[in-house]
Amino acid sequence: MPNQAKMSMEADGTSNGYFAPEWQKNALISVKADVYSFGIVLLETVCCRRNIEVDVSTPDEIILSSWAYQCFVAGELNKLVEDDDEEVEKITLERMVKVGLWCVQDDPGLRPLMKNVILMLEGTMDIPLPPSPELPLASSRIMMLRV
Repeated sequence: MPNQAKMSMEADGTSNGYFAPEWQKNALISVKADVYSFGIVLLETVCCRRNIEVDVSTPDEIILSSWAYQCFVAGELNKLVEDDDEEVEKITLERMVKVGLWCVQDDPGLRPLMKNVILMLEGTMDIPLPPSPELPLASSRIMMLRV
């Protein structure tokens, strides 16, 4: 049955960019797959762009989660919202990006429970520094998109 659900989701034109990596690996799907999708939508909303963009100034910006992590580590979160006309509160931006980065971890075991996502977004739960979203093998997936 899971393969049928996967096939119908791809057949209806839905972008694979919202599916957790475990869908492509035919691994067990858990509630953490929804957390991944939420993280992608959160980062897209914050950054006002799609998860995968090919019309960008540098190849590093193609995959939103990777670019957001690079900007986070470099202390350059302003780059994620520089095309936005509205003034952005830096603390709120950092909180949302950190939560988004935790949600889009390739390893489902690292993704938070949705209950904790809400608590982190509300500011009632501390947000540890997120690791890079990609597993070491996943970086080859990014390199293939850049070529």
